[in-house]
This record gives sequence, structure tokens and C-alpha cells, in this order.
Amino acid sequence: MSEHLLEVRDLKQYFPIRSGWFGSIPLKAVDGVSFEIDKGETLGLVGESGCGKTTVGRTILHLYRPTSGEVIYNGQRITPKNIEDYRKDMQIVFQDPYSSLNPRMTVSDIVGEPLDVHHLYANKRERADKIAHLLNLVGLNSDHARRYAHEFSGGQRQRIGIARALAVEPKFIVCDEPVSALDVSIQAQVINTFEELQQQLGIAYLFIAHDLLVVQHISRRIAVMYLGRVVEIGASDEIITNPMHPYTQSLISAIPIPDPETARTRHRIPLEGDVPSPLHMPTGCPFRTRCRYATEQCARECPSLKEAAPGHRIACWNPHY
Repeated sequence: MSEHLLEVRDLKQYFPIRSGWFGSIPLKAVDGVSFEIDKGETLGLVGESGCGKTTVGRTILHLYRPTSGEVIYNGQRITPKNIEDYRKDMQIVFQDPYSSLNPRMTVSDIVGEPLDVHHLYANKRERADKIAHLLNLVGLNSDHARRYAHEFSGGQRQRIGIARALAVEPKFIVCDEPVSALDVSIQAQVINTFEELQQQLGIAYLFIAHDLLVVQHISRRIAVMYLGRVVEIGASDEIITNPMHPYTQSLISAIPIPDPETARTRHRIPLEGDVPSPLHMPTGCPFRTRCRYATEQCARECPSLKEAAPGHRIACWNPHY
């Protein structure tokens, strides 16, 4: 039995893109991602738009069939043939609470659908009781079960999506930017709901987000992605206070500081150039075209994740601490 709840090993997800009349070239959305998540732990996954964060989450759940690599849950490798055996244990909360809920279904039907699929009740009364319990668990009440999605605010809709994910009592949930479409005040409430549920139920999260401060607040560890690869991973406070990869350093330097005096003395590290296309990846390190420390070795070889400090790994030939 594995000591980790979830292990991702060299996961790759390539999408064939048509090129010319007869051929295609691979779009390397995820290109060799590896990490692990323990029971009851939250791993934050951050990076700029298009780096492959959402694709990682969906590939882990086999919503996209992996091109290669391994996803190991509770010591067992997940394959397209046995994924149905793990659907109850692994769920997802989608980014957009407006498009992820069926407008033709009541909340009772939305939250109760996983119960129907997996036959998790003996009679209609038990089904209604379970739905009411799930709604109460996420901060709603049983009267909301009779309403439709359009009757709720964005935060309430996201709570409905969380209740749906909890219906089958999962041990692991992919949170795909679950607060990015919400107002700031509502974001805090939803994040608190995730934390309370984790304390009560012992759920592990892969929390995907853009906001580093949000990720630092909810996550025990943070993984930073760039162009389909994890370039740095470590404890949340360590990543924020002592970033080692040049890309992570640039991201941290862009975090707004509410104190004007401190903000004026802060050194901003801007990134030069644009993100390369995943259709035409640069040779060697994918970040070298924007890195101020790039050398000839960076152009020849792609660095793998190596431990630079206890529990802190980076993929860089020339780290600057």
C-alpha cells in the first residue's frame, strides 16, 4: 500500500493538431508532470493561463485519456479499463458555477444525480434526506432543493457544485479554479467552506488557481507550472518566502502588497517576451527563452525536478536562491 493517497508520475497529455492536408503535430499541454498528494492534504497548483493546470486535473480523473505516464490512487494504478471503479473516490468542482449546472434540473436532481448513478440510497425518503444533508453541509438549506440554478447567486451555485461532488463521499477532489469566477468577498466564504469540509471529512484537494495568496492560504504545499511542466514544488510558506526558480520569483514579485511603503521598496522582476507555443516548444528548458539566467546548457537539456532543500524541489540548471 502506498503512503500517498495520489501519485502522478511523468504524466503527459498531448493533443493532435492538424497540420497540412495529411499530418498532425502534438500540442504538449502536459509534458511530464510528477507530484504526490497525501490523505487530507491540499496541494496548490499555480501558473499563468495556458500552462496546463486544468488539463492536469482532468487527466488525473481520466476525463482526458493520458498520452503516457501513471496516475496511482491508494497504491493502485488507474487505467481506462478500471477508472469506473474509482469514480466515487475522485471528483471535481468546476471553475464556472454558471455553466457547470444544468439549468433544466432542480438542485435536488443536480445533487441527487450521483446518488442515482451509484445507487446510494434504498428509497426516495433516504435520497431526500441525503440531499438535504449535503446542502446543509455546504451552507445551504433543504428548501433550496426545489429551486433551479438560475435562482441562485454565483457563490450559492458553486456550493451546489461542491455538494454534488460530495454526494459520493470522495476522498480526493480536483478544485479547478473554483473561486476565480466569484466576487472577492464570496471567494473567502467558499474557501472557508473547502477548509471546513476538509477538517470534517478528511478530503484531499488538488487546488488549481491563479491567485498565489489564495493558494498559500488553503494549501500545505504548492506546485508551480510553466508550459506543461512543474518547475518548483515545496511547502507553501517556503515557496512564497524563498522561491528558487526564476519563474516562481517573478510570480511572487508580482503579488500586490497592501502597504504602500513596503510596495515602494519592493523589487519587481518582470518577465521578458511571450510564452512559447506548446506546438513549438523550445529545446532544453521551456523557460529559457524568458529567463535572465539562461545558459547554453539550458538550451541543450531540460532539467528535471531535483531537491534543493528538504521537501523543496526545482527544475533549473542555474537556481538563484
